[in-house]
Amino acid sequence: MELLDDGVLAAARKVIAVHINYPSRAAQRGRTPEQPSYFLKPSSSLSLTGSAVERPSGCELLGFEGEIALIIGTPARRVSPDTAWSHVRWVTAANDLGVYDLRYADKGSNLRSKGGDGFTPVGPGLLPADAVDPAALRIRTWHNGALVQDDTTADLLFPFARLIADLSQLLTLEPGDMVLTGTPAGASVAGPGDLLEIEVTAGGLSTGRLATTVNEGTTPLAAFGARPKADDAQREEAYGSREAAGLPTPVSMDVLTPALKATLESVSTATLSSLLRRRGLNNVSIDGLTSTQPGRRVVGLARTLRFVPNREDLFSAHGAGYNAQKRAIDTVGEGEILVMEARGEKGTGTVGDILALRAQVRGAAAIITDGGVRDFAAVAAMDMPTFYANPHPAVLGRRHIPWDTDVTIACGGTTVQPGDIIVADADGILVIPPALAPDLAADAVVQEREETFIAEMVADGHGVDGLYPMDAAWRQRYDQWRERRTDG
Repeated sequence: MELLDDGVLAAARKVIAVHINYPSRAAQRGRTPEQPSYFLKPSSSLSLTGSAVERPSGCELLGFEGEIALIIGTPARRVSPDTAWSHVRWVTAANDLGVYDLRYADKGSNLRSKGGDGFTPVGPGLLPADAVDPAALRIRTWHNGALVQDDTTADLLFPFARLIADLSQLLTLEPGDMVLTGTPAGASVAGPGDLLEIEVTAGGLSTGRLATTVNEGTTPLAAFGARPKADDAQREEAYGSREAAGLPTPVSMDVLTPALKATLESVSTATLSSLLRRRGLNNVSIDGLTSTQPGRRVVGLARTLRFVPNREDLFSAHGAGYNAQKRAIDTVGEGEILVMEARGEKGTGTVGDILALRAQVRGAAAIITDGGVRDFAAVAAMDMPTFYANPHPAVLGRRHIPWDTDVTIACGGTTVQPGDIIVADADGILVIPPALAPDLAADAVVQEREETFIAEMVADGHGVDGLYPMDAAWRQRYDQWRERRTDG
């Protein structure tokens, strides 16, 4: 087995990386691409085993990703998947390092976040491509000796030959070029003093362990450029989950059981509103919105997205690329309701047909925005209801910057927190604190049963005096009515 050396690094004119390729990673990210997508890493980011990588000063989220790297042996230009593998000479291990603190400034390029010196360690051994089956490789990653990634190439979204053929349609892959082929689930964050090791094996062949240590940077990033900035959304992305990042799981995420949801779906918002008022909650309705499906009753947990007023210098950093709006749409879960704070601004759209469709495909129960909706006819025709202030043709950048997700927001005159229970029907939209929901739902069933009796009595010709609300005599008749219905 040959060892990767400085000569191999010097021959790499291009380093191309694939975003998502392992099903386990796609499941973790909550999105499965239809086609492969790529980004470039500078060849100056390459380093050998045993090297140290610097976590830039002021950054906290140095992410590591164990990957299989393909090294091109002969030029590939417009090759087919059937012949593409013959253009690969070597297979080796790689670590696709990056700082999530700087992702916001990249607008999708990953240059700042993943292009730093030493951010692409590769090696140590080179496996001959013609001696391995590209669908039978195994990759493992150890973080301070603990195995954190372990997967194979048996069921990749995009087999290696397809990647080579796809890339070759528009650019020539040259001898020495490297293609990083994606990472499985388990990628996480490393800190100063940590040791990262990655190994690729094929049968009895092994690259050996690619070893990289992490050092703390001591030179602050200059004030004239992008400064490190991390939030909980980036921490969750970097660590792979809220739990792994040490972030609290919203207490209400397991409150909305199927039984509770069914009960809330069976009662009206009018009933729930009166019961909330009895509990001293008068400001829990989202007002002034219209539904694309006025007769539809919706119950779900709130996810939140906040827009702030557009300021051109801030929009360039927050509004473009994979911004908060797109992240919110891409992570909304089955049965959840995405609630947007648009400050009641009606002069632009806050969601259009593509993003609404993405939310529907992910199983969202509804979208609620106190701003405008673009592509209104298409949004209104979807199975998923959208609650909105008005249609408007303009893009959100006219008035809004998508700022952050899963924070406390204001929508339609009330406060909404992530994990609040949203109930909507033809009468309106209510925000229910999750801790109150079980008792509230039980009381709503009782109240609506009483109102069914009252309605029957009124239909029979009785007056409402003493009946609505019921006095003692009517309460006795109601109890008898209940017993008859129960016995029947």
